[in-house]
Order: sequence, then structure tokens, then C-alpha cells
Amino acid sequence: MLPRLPDKLYFKIGEVSRIVGVKPYVLRYWETEFELLKPGKAPSRHRMYRKKDVELLLEIKRLLYVEGFTIEGARKKLKEVKKEERQQLKLALPDSTYKNALGKIKKDLQSLRKMLS
Repeated sequence: MLPRLPDKLYFKIGEVSRIVGVKPYVLRYWETEFELLKPGKAPSRHRMYRKKDVELLLEIKRLLYVEGFTIEGARKKLKEVKKEERQQLKLALPDSTYKNALGKIKKDLQSLRKMLS
């Protein structure tokens, strides 16, 4: 059962450490091992984790500590899951939807560029 995450935009490393149940140095180590994990940095250079980062950390902990995966195995498993999610999203939205959305974004950016020039 996953812990209930506070309704916040950002979490400091100490808060994340308590939520996930591992020491801050473990979180920093996992950042080096899992490319999907990229917390932002505040101007003070402190790590600022988003909710999705905390959820990913909880999944990493589950894979390593409960499922018994190695770091490499957990990394591969997470990549597989991400690939499956992208495939499902691709199936859910036809290519024309992506092209239309990208076309609109392009036009908006061109208009903005004109206004700024």
C-alpha cells in the first residue's frame, strides 16, 4: 500500500526521505542510477522533488526491496513500463491528433515570435 502523498507541488529531500523510508544519500544515489529520476533544483541548489518523482521513488523502492530486483533489473523494468505507457497513449490518440496539436503549437510560437520581433 502506497503512502498518501501530501498535496504539494514540491518536496524537499528530507520530506521525501521520510515518505519513501530511505536515507537522503540513498535518494541521491538512485538519482545517479535511474535516468527517469530528475528532481529540480531550487535557487539555493536544494533538490526539489515533484509528486511524480516521489511516486517513481516509491516504485523504485518496491522493485528493489520487495520484488528483489537488482539496480539494473529495476532500471530495465521501469523502462519497459514507460515504453508500455507510451504505446498505450499512442493507441489512445490517433496520429492526426498529435499532428494537429503540434501544428497549433507551431503556429502559436510563430505568432509569439512575430510579436516579439
